[in-house]
Amino acid sequence: MKEKMWNPWHGCHKYSEGCLNCYMFKFDKERDIDSNIVYKTKDYTMPIKKDREGLYKLKSDSCVNVCLTSDFFIEEADEWRKDVWKMMKFRSDVKFILFTKRANRIKSCLPEDWGDGYPNVGIALTVENQKRIDERMPLFLEIKASYKIALVSPMLEKVNIEKYIESSQIDEVSCSGENYNNARPCDYEWVKDLSEQCKRNNVTFKFFHTGSNFIKNGKIYHIPYNKGKEQARKAYLDYKST
Repeated sequence: MKEKMWNPWHGCHKYSEGCLNCYMFKFDKERDIDSNIVYKTKDYTMPIKKDREGLYKLKSDSCVNVCLTSDFFIEEADEWRKDVWKMMKFRSDVKFILFTKRANRIKSCLPEDWGDGYPNVGIALTVENQKRIDERMPLFLEIKASYKIALVSPMLEKVNIEKYIESSQIDEVSCSGENYNNARPCDYEWVKDLSEQCKRNNVTFKFFHTGSNFIKNGKIYHIPYNKGKEQARKAYLDYKST
């Protein structure tokens, strides 16, 4: 399945500890863009755009990560989100994963016909430390969706998510370290412990990036961004539920 990115709107507001060194703010600053201004992008209708032959540019069986330069449930997008729900439902041949930290807004922002969730739409909730796990995961468990991901990114400390995943409502736990300037370190032991929690509860686990500063056996390694995925894979901590 080909992974794609779709940012129907751009811009956000720093919301919690994980936002401190947000890559979007870093790149916007380099382009002299105010990241706190949330605006609809030129890719707003990306899922339904067609080529000259009348075929959808976004191919069937794609997996689309939605709102990587914003938050899907940010307040400024409340009016725009209505059409986005319609586009995602219409493109039932494509899988969409929505990214958010705003667990408290999910329920009130779901479409009226959501029911148990659109079959092709998943939700990824970011929880970067124990405080945010305990704050957001109970709200996330109240939401029905066809696929639910707990995204521990950037992983800022050792966390325990076990009591939230033992309910079998969470389909996947993913984690990564922090990247770019002033990246806070991620420790191999934290990731290993999280992987073991998932194995005990038969929940898929993915360690997808080490981050720029990765600790193993008490030694800190400075890893270039383009090597972080490879190094995470070599840790052999991923687990596929049975």
